[in-house]
Amino acid sequence: MIMHDKRIPNEQLIISIVKIAIEAGKAITEIYNSDFDYQLKKDLSPITAADNLSHNIITERLEALIPKIPILSEENCDIPYRTRSRWTQYWLVDPLDGTKEFINRNGEFTVNIALIVNKKPVLGVIHIPVKNETYWGSKVNGSFYTNENNDVQQIQVSKQYQKPIRIVASRSHPSKMLISLLEKITDYEILEVGSSMKFCLIASGQADCYPRFGPTSEWDTAAGEAIVKFAGGHMVTTNGHVMNYNSKKHYLNPNFIVSNGKIISETILHLIK
Repeated sequence: MIMHDKRIPNEQLIISIVKIAIEAGKAITEIYNSDFDYQLKKDLSPITAADNLSHNIITERLEALIPKIPILSEENCDIPYRTRSRWTQYWLVDPLDGTKEFINRNGEFTVNIALIVNKKPVLGVIHIPVKNETYWGSKVNGSFYTNENNDVQQIQVSKQYQKPIRIVASRSHPSKMLISLLEKITDYEILEVGSSMKFCLIASGQADCYPRFGPTSEWDTAAGEAIVKFAGGHMVTTNGHVMNYNSKKHYLNPNFIVSNGKIISETILHLIK
């Protein structure tokens, strides 16, 4: 059995998902290192051959691993809510998070795979293909990081309240609300980075807070939330609520705050009121 009776992922499952993310990352890197083109989807977001290839690899491997668990991927999300609403667990996948970063060739894109149980992520894997680095987190034993040399280390959020506060911001999606927030914070440092790498910086203690005041989808955040949460971090909406996945017809997230703990989250919530 790969899953426990309580639907908590075990180490065998975690290793399998990490391997799938790395395999998809290698395929993405081959296209990244070639001359590639891109198209625009209906929502005008870009898509490349790497998005589709990664999607195919991940879905095929997940279906072979545990055939009975549904898969929701950014590249195959036309699933009616009346069908999805009956799911108690499912895979939530972004086969290439940060397509704009991919196109701009800055290396800041990731492969995201999350396992959702009862609307909450219980396992998350984020692989950074260009760096060949992988982050993962689960209920089993916390959150971890491995580099290109396969050195594995457990990671935790920073538990020190320090100044300047290290705030992570999106490289490709600037926000007027973030600028307004920064005007109220006297001592801060901005770290701009693309894709779900922002969650990785929080989980590994390299940053303190990631306030997001722009559009994201559920596949953008689920894996990162798991990694941050099981590294001791915190994530809430700007209304102070926890995130619930697959709880509505559309996939858009509310604005949210990711941080190393409740103190910073509550401080940010107070400042944006």
